Amino acid sequence: MQFLAIMLRLGPTGPMPKMERTYTVSRMNKTLSLLAAAGLGVMVSISAVSADLTEAMNERLKPVGELCMSGDECAAAPVAAASAEPRTGAQVYDTKCATCHATGAAGAPKFADAAAWGPRIGKGIDTLYTSALSGLNGMPAKGLCMDCSDDELKAAVDHMVEGSK
Repeated sequence: MQFLAIMLRLGPTGPMPKMERTYTVSRMNKTLSLLAAAGLGVMVSISAVSADLTEAMNERLKPVGELCMSGDECAAAPVAAASAEPRTGAQVYDTKCATCHATGAAGAPKFADAAAWGPRIGKGIDTLYTSALSGLNGMPAKGLCMDCSDDELKAAVDHMVEGSK
């Protein structure tokens, strides 16, 4: 502090007149005031940005869903009704079986490939039904069509056999 007082009294060529010292002190006060105001402005803007970032982070980290227990208001959601009539073999094939049987994935015989289906058909339709319901080799039980009834799966097998003759 004493150094600053000495520097304000001395100019580059010797002692400063009192008027110049007052002018220099006034400029320094203005400069310090501007720096303080700028610092305050930066702090306010950082806190505003920080609040926005905190809000965005909280939005990203909130739980995806809620747990509803029996008896809670949210547990009273209506259940989608199942179709009253069974699907046709073609509908089941198109929506479920075609995933593997259209491409031959996991060794599945392709639809309309008589050479691949011939030996299977030769074992009898009941064997094909059992394979479809219980699974065989790479095909899981029901071909993972857990919403298909046994009759719908049998209709899908019939559809594939008819298309492969």
